Amino acid sequence: MSAPHVSLPDPTHLPNLPRLPPAEPLTSPVTGWTRAHWEAVADRLLDALTPYASPGLAQYRLPGRPSHSGPWSDGLEGFARSFLLAAFRIAGSGGRETPGLIERYAAGLASGTDPRSPDHWPPVTDRSQPMVEAASVAIALHETRPWIWDRLDDRVRQRIADWLGGFLGAVVNDSNWRLFQVITEEFLASVGAPHSRAEIDAGLARLEDWYRGDGWYTDGDGRKFDYYNAWALHLYPVLWARIAGPRADPLLVAGHRARLRTFLHDHQHFFGGDGAPVHQGRSLTYRFGTTAPLWAGVLADATPLPPGRTRRLASGALRHFAERGVPDERGLLTLGWYRPFLPVTQRYSGPASPYWASKAFLGLLLPADHPVWTAPEEPGPVETGDVRLALPAPGWLLHSTAADGIVRLVNHGSDRLPPPPAAADDSPHYARLAYSSATAPETPPAPHTGPDNHIALLAPDGTPTRRGRIHPLAVEGARAASWHRAVLPGSGEGHRVETVSVVHGPWEVRVHRVDAPPGTPVREGGWAVADDTAPPLGRTGPGRALARRTDGLTSTIVGLHGWLDARAAVAHAAGANAYGHHSATPYLTLPAHPGGTHLLVTLVVLSSDPEVNGDLNVNGDPERNGDRETNGGRKTNGDPYARGSGTRVRVAVSGEVEIRFPDGTRERVP
Repeated sequence: MSAPHVSLPDPTHLPNLPRLPPAEPLTSPVTGWTRAHWEAVADRLLDALTPYASPGLAQYRLPGRPSHSGPWSDGLEGFARSFLLAAFRIAGSGGRETPGLIERYAAGLASGTDPRSPDHWPPVTDRSQPMVEAASVAIALHETRPWIWDRLDDRVRQRIADWLGGFLGAVVNDSNWRLFQVITEEFLASVGAPHSRAEIDAGLARLEDWYRGDGWYTDGDGRKFDYYNAWALHLYPVLWARIAGPRADPLLVAGHRARLRTFLHDHQHFFGGDGAPVHQGRSLTYRFGTTAPLWAGVLADATPLPPGRTRRLASGALRHFAERGVPDERGLLTLGWYRPFLPVTQRYSGPASPYWASKAFLGLLLPADHPVWTAPEEPGPVETGDVRLALPAPGWLLHSTAADGIVRLVNHGSDRLPPPPAAADDSPHYARLAYSSATAPETPPAPHTGPDNHIALLAPDGTPTRRGRIHPLAVEGARAASWHRAVLPGSGEGHRVETVSVVHGPWEVRVHRVDAPPGTPVREGGWAVADDTAPPLGRTGPGRALARRTDGLTSTIVGLHGWLDARAAVAHAAGANAYGHHSATPYLTLPAHPGGTHLLVTLVVLSSDPEVNGDLNVNGDPERNGDRETNGGRKTNGDPYARGSGTRVRVAVSGEVEIRFPDGTRERVP
């Protein structure tokens, strides 16, 4: 079954983008968006910044919570990240349509690097935020060289080189920041300014240390897999090669391109039918910045995707946010996802941080007659059929369904924790068992944690254990597995919780082997669904619960084995979810663990397909399986099943679990 056809946008319904061109149904039959739409959004974003410019145009002081670096650095961030967007717009038009932008950013460069100017920039020093912004300035200067750098006064060029030269000998955070040094010093080399080839080579070599295969990097040591693969670890090598030109080692460049090609084979699957990227990881306020590697693959001739699919995925993501109020009515990108929402940010996030989304406009560097702009759009993977994709490097399993266009990510590998012996902690954007393109994790104020997509032991006061460090076991076919140590607050003693996820279509069956002291309550939650218009509906039945949004998006959890006498409930919250003010999570609680190792089998479903949700009705008495035969010829105790869901499990004396999905597909978990 293919996804429902997406209706073409009506510009009159997007007051945040009043000058949006009409839809183009011939070349863009899926999204309706063309290069002209990208240019219009870029112009709107750049025009909206002018009221917040400093007198010398070197800083943009936007409204909002300052970052931990302070307003001075935040103002530089506003210049640098918007300069990146302006550079793509300038270069993409050959400088013809953007004389005002050229003058504006040339003036800002002169003022920002003049120590006598009241809006001059903070220096590039050890591990300072200006290191991040310097890389954006360097990229923008390279891409606009004929229109800006080559026309600057020699004294201004020298001041810029001196400011960028703060990288020389400086200490850089050992993460994607190493690439900021690579980019900046390579630009310095390109203009004959002082630089260190040893530092450039060391940064590129460090990237090799983080490569985990199949196109995936971890962002520094540990298991830190997220969208930094998209907008940093794959993107900057492509941009570095553009700056370095013949200075770049051709074998190294070829390796980067091969990895990007492999990565894009996976990355294309992270976008839902409505264009939304899977909501996982940090810095999500960069939003459609997730599309940057799609364009980079075309620029570097390193993409496996046909041109029409590249544009469909990228335009779909940009349009997705545009139709949900991004940018806002002022034309600004705010700290949030759709509306302002600070839990998707970090301490380093300032009011201008979202403008790293400028990387999404990299495609404007491609000429207007390039096939990526002229070829007819082709559907994305989620629109052509159900997909299941095992990603062993990050420890992920993707499963998407064409009927509702939802992409789900099962997480058994990314926790963003430094290597041991560092303490294990939790982030809701890394510690959950699953993420999707239609939901966000609950992010209540610390130290509270939501029950969504998490299994926990409960302390006497109800405090849940954390997942902490994830220890991957395997990802293959329809299964992914890991274990973590659940530490009850105050006890200091850890209890092993091993989980195997088995996916098929919209269904995920979780097989947990839980060690715990006798009498300890155990809680597991399904997906959190959120809505701005009204609180999601909650329903419970014996051993199962659901939460349903007004548009039909439904989260269901069902205890299939081991949940005897479990209490089913729905947790409601307000202001804790990036997808909407009102949110709800169905969950189960086992009142008392029997002690030792206890087997729990749970069905969790997220779907907006009426056929699937109709089968997961929670009304009435549950079917039971009290007379199932096991491999040993014995019979097991009865557990509730979802009425009509068709998902069944058989548990052998050996502990093997056999799962039968509604279409008859069977999977076994040893």
